Amino acid sequence: MTGIDRPDTPYLGVPSGGAAAPAGTRCRVEVDDSSAVVRLSGVLDPAAADTVRDALLARLCDRPGPIVADVTRLRVDEPPGRSVFAQVRREVADWPAADLLLCDPAVSGAGSADTAFAGVPAWPTLDGALAALAATPLAAVLTVDLPPTVEAARQARELVATGCRNWGMPALTEPAQIAVTEMVNNVVVHARTVMNVRLAPYDNTLQLSVRDHSPRWPTFAGVSPPTRAGGRGLLLIDTMARRWGTSVVPDGKVIWCVLHPDDEARAFG
Repeated sequence: MTGIDRPDTPYLGVPSGGAAAPAGTRCRVEVDDSSAVVRLSGVLDPAAADTVRDALLARLCDRPGPIVADVTRLRVDEPPGRSVFAQVRREVADWPAADLLLCDPAVSGAGSADTAFAGVPAWPTLDGALAALAATPLAAVLTVDLPPTVEAARQARELVATGCRNWGMPALTEPAQIAVTEMVNNVVVHARTVMNVRLAPYDNTLQLSVRDHSPRWPTFAGVSPPTRAGGRGLLLIDTMARRWGTSVVPDGKVIWCVLHPDDEARAFG
């Protein structure tokens, strides 16, 4: 079981439903609130890479499910800019119900890996990419917005119990409730912002995330001595989860974890 801490990197917020293009860049990002499509146009150079990454991560925070980046009108000015899409896809790989697809007319076929943006499945038409997105079931996603109050952890545990019951994952109910309690309490005590709790099944694992609006970075100092009171939140998550980590996103962060029933059978069996 591994905890992943990434360096704190500054991000620029990208408003949903609008466009972002910081001064001096030639790349335009358009986010459509009514669909899962993010349209990119202009020139993608290293200066614009952070803007593109922010826009995609912000959209993935805002709505459950995969999104489609339409790069039909985008030109890559320098090779390093091509990696931003694969970086985003790797970042959200363990988020609940999150993925990134591309609409790229230059690809050779549906779902092709033969693209200038390696590491991201691409379709030559937007209709094809949206059809692939529609084939991904979203009914198995549960999400709730919570205030930073003492009641938040109880509501998050109830959401987890509902999900584990609906998805036939009884062995994960207790460990997932422990993990989500620590994730939510971290927001209540430290971030003190509204939060979004999200969970979804993936294969035979359960993915959990809590998104807040604070740049404060959680720390994991290893095993806490038995005489120490408190300070065990991330330790408990590390104990329960197969993988966990923190993603910096515009206006805050996402703490996520992945639980596997085999791990719980060994721990509690």
